[in-house]
Amino acid sequence: TQAAGPVLRSEDKVEQTPRSQQAPAGPGLPAPPDRLVNRQEDDVDLEALVNDMNASLESMQSDTVPLLQNGQHARSQPRASGTRSVQPQASPRQRVQRSQPVHILAVRRLQEEDQQFRTSSLPAIPNPFPELCGPGSPPVLTPGSLPPSQAAAKQDVKVFSEDGTSKVVEILADMTARDLCQLLVYKSHCVDDNSWTLVEHHPHLGLERCLEDHELVVQVESTMASESKFLFRKNYAKYEFFKNPVNFFPEQMVTWCQQSNGSQSQLLQNFLNSSSCPEIQGFLHVKELGKKSWKKLYVCLRRSGLYCSTKGTSKEPRHLQLLADLEDSNIFYLIAGRKQYSAPTDYGLCIKPNKVRNETKELRLLCAEDEQTRTCWMTAFRLLKYGMLLYQNYRIPQQRKALLSPFSTPVRSVSENSLVAMDFSGQTGRVIENPAEAQSAALEEGHAWRKRSTRMNILGSQSPLHPSTLSTVIHRTQHWFHGRISREESHRIIKQQGLVDGLFLLRDSQSNPKAFVLTLCHHQKIKNFQILPCEDDGQTFFSLDDGNTKFSDLIQLVDFYQLNKGVLPCKLKHHCIRVAL
Repeated sequence: TQAAGPVLRSEDKVEQTPRSQQAPAGPGLPAPPDRLVNRQEDDVDLEALVNDMNASLESMQSDTVPLLQNGQHARSQPRASGTRSVQPQASPRQRVQRSQPVHILAVRRLQEEDQQFRTSSLPAIPNPFPELCGPGSPPVLTPGSLPPSQAAAKQDVKVFSEDGTSKVVEILADMTARDLCQLLVYKSHCVDDNSWTLVEHHPHLGLERCLEDHELVVQVESTMASESKFLFRKNYAKYEFFKNPVNFFPEQMVTWCQQSNGSQSQLLQNFLNSSSCPEIQGFLHVKELGKKSWKKLYVCLRRSGLYCSTKGTSKEPRHLQLLADLEDSNIFYLIAGRKQYSAPTDYGLCIKPNKVRNETKELRLLCAEDEQTRTCWMTAFRLLKYGMLLYQNYRIPQQRKALLSPFSTPVRSVSENSLVAMDFSGQTGRVIENPAEAQSAALEEGHAWRKRSTRMNILGSQSPLHPSTLSTVIHRTQHWFHGRISREESHRIIKQQGLVDGLFLLRDSQSNPKAFVLTLCHHQKIKNFQILPCEDDGQTFFSLDDGNTKFSDLIQLVDFYQLNKGVLPCKLKHHCIRVAL
């Protein structure tokens, strides 16, 4: 107790100033004892702590005000001059009781408000498409944000087939010739082997041409007259020059401004490269504009146009005269040049400006000496005008074929690569690679087919005097058989569907009612082979080589020569077909 006294006295000396500033006791209240004074002194320190805590909470609340009012800062109004903020004072006991829970509740409220702000502004789950939520690209496209589309316009197009039937198809304004051909193939249930084409036919002008795959059908139709029409047919030679360009461009007809090595790849690169300047040169029969006379002139074809020389074979600029431009014109086949235009040969071609519809005065008519020369001029015209577009059109079907799933059904093409001779006499089948063995197998199959057909005729014929032999009529169900057509008509069909090696058709013979004729194209020339009937042991067979190789029907004959050349100049590869729309 003696030691504690001086301590208390020293504290009293230190705290004299705060005690003197305290308010006196109220009237009628006893003076607080020393023990209560000491407790009050302790409460003064706690009160300062609570005031500091409240001040820090107020500062935190002032910082969170902009986040709680939609981003608008809530500024405190200025206080009036001469006034002070008066806060109600509570008793020390109340301050002590509510000091701690006030702090906890305030912190919890701030945490809840902060969590609410975060959940309202940021997603709880990470956005898998953050690029769609940027300011430059809204996630939802409104109808007004899209440009007006002109491709939605539709138009009806009437397409004819070779037999005269037609079909009206509704197409879009941006549909290309390739797209329309694929649509017609789908509707006609044909095999899509990428050889179908759309033909622009002008009967009143005697002209026709195959549309390029990238051309717009509606745009081409706008340049056609009312008598003109579209035809749907095969054209195997559409891109044949990419496979074997040497056959299409004779060496004496092609000249280059730069040195060329003469290879096939270099030949095509010079045509496809816009910086090169290849030229096709040679003599052509040219019809004078507005006249019926034809003149044989030396003509050269360049990227800038078609020119003729006014002085022999000179190609000096002062001797060259422009005949036609390549940009605003297309090249056509002359269908009936001799009859309609008095052409000197049957290998006519025409350069028709796009603006010409019915007038023949502005047509630039030309005639070549043979089919190879005409094909060279027309192919060069297409390459110089379209360039890489033709190569892209040629590559698109091959790229699509490479992208096909291995589980998808491949398109069956009748060619030497897809047809092989098979032997199924054993437990497992095998490929017959020896031609002699394949020939003997074909003969055995023919004999077996003959026995089955004879047995069917005996059982199913109405009269034994007139047996309905199936082998004499079964070929009429095949696409390659064209019935009773003339030699000229068969040649015209071959030319229309492309002069490629192995293109063929079968028809009835005009000279022998019991015989048939195989019409075949080889090296851009058309040849005819007669199929004669022959009898052996009372049965009728068909043969191309005077009975050395016999077949019970024409289907076996065609199947055999698709695998073996035999007496033919080449194998049968493509057959001419006519489809009814």
